[in-house]
Amino acid sequence: MSLIPFIRENARWLAAGVLLTFISSFGQTYFISIFASEIKAEFDLSDGDWGQLYAMGTMASGFLMIWAGATADHFRVRTLAIVVILTLVMVCLAMSAVASWWMLVVVIFGLRFTGQGMTSHIAVVAMARWYVRARGKALSVAGAGYSAGEALLPMLFVGLLASGSWRNLWVVAACIAGLSIPILVWLLKEERVPSVASERDDALGMCKRHWSRIDVVKDWRFWGLVPIITVTSVFGTALFFQQVHLADVKGLEHRDIVRLFPVYTITTGIAAVISGLAVDRWGAVQLLPIIPIPMAVGFAVMGYTDSEMMMGVGFMLVGLTGGIYGTVQGAFWPEIYGTRFIGAIKALATALMVIGSAIGPALTGWGIDAGVTFPEQMIWYAIYMVVIAAWSIFVVTRIWPDMKSSAASV
Repeated sequence: MSLIPFIRENARWLAAGVLLTFISSFGQTYFISIFASEIKAEFDLSDGDWGQLYAMGTMASGFLMIWAGATADHFRVRTLAIVVILTLVMVCLAMSAVASWWMLVVVIFGLRFTGQGMTSHIAVVAMARWYVRARGKALSVAGAGYSAGEALLPMLFVGLLASGSWRNLWVVAACIAGLSIPILVWLLKEERVPSVASERDDALGMCKRHWSRIDVVKDWRFWGLVPIITVTSVFGTALFFQQVHLADVKGLEHRDIVRLFPVYTITTGIAAVISGLAVDRWGAVQLLPIIPIPMAVGFAVMGYTDSEMMMGVGFMLVGLTGGIYGTVQGAFWPEIYGTRFIGAIKALATALMVIGSAIGPALTGWGIDAGVTFPEQMIWYAIYMVVIAAWSIFVVTRIWPDMKSSAASV
């Protein structure tokens, strides 16, 4: 089925995925880091201090995801999502009233767990389970919520920040998140049931079976792919986390960097759709090694250039990786491990990605405090990305022989 008829016939469920990924924005680094200057000034934090506090909260949310993410195998999307969004609303309100650095860690933990972690996880697991033959298209469409959040929210809130209190803006964020709940309830009033979908035999993984999370943990290929499944969370997070510092080093205003976010977003959206169609035609496994290459080139460009136009090229290249990654990693896990335990397996992968997103800010913050600017660091990160792309080719060649080729219906 082509993309437009697919969207038309599945609009209700796809829209729920888009809404969930959009609401995840309030726990994403690109949004939280809008307020980096105000937070560092209010709590007297250096770049390294802020990076470490952010890493502590993010790391804790990653470990909790290992357990909490498995709930997607047992609860309807509507029920689980409402609980998570209500919690996100309360955490946004807590951010508006945070009074000490240790409270800041707790709030960041809550934002990262409910926003970046659970809302994204629920959306991806739902798309992966509800759709088999059209999994790539479903994931790329649901990913439009990420793109909308990246394109709209930073510009909106940076503009509001110029004339208002950063604390009041977190109340606005809480209101937006809260308004999504009745919309989600309406969209999922005819929700598909996970237990029914996961019991079908048409979504088996390698060796024509459903893999449990214990089986996956024992599979060396899973751990061999950790570097490539975390590359975007480590370095994409670092890029957005250090947006204020990057602007300062390049001699630009913060709003100049934020104006480039739509370039990233548009590219991400286009790459997501194209990669979604590619996944449905050829599968996700072969596409894995491609993921870090555009980001490597983008980091090299941004590391060397001071031109705003070339910075835009860098963001476009990073957006290519973001779009490919968002679709491919969501389709990859059910493709090789099956769908019956996909919530638990994806929770483990999401936990690793969240932990990776804790490493990026801490690592780059330490480097900045040591006198190495983020643009200088980006060259070394680009080299690392090329190395892991080569390593992933080796791992993929060890996966492919065990892949099944049976067809399945949507």
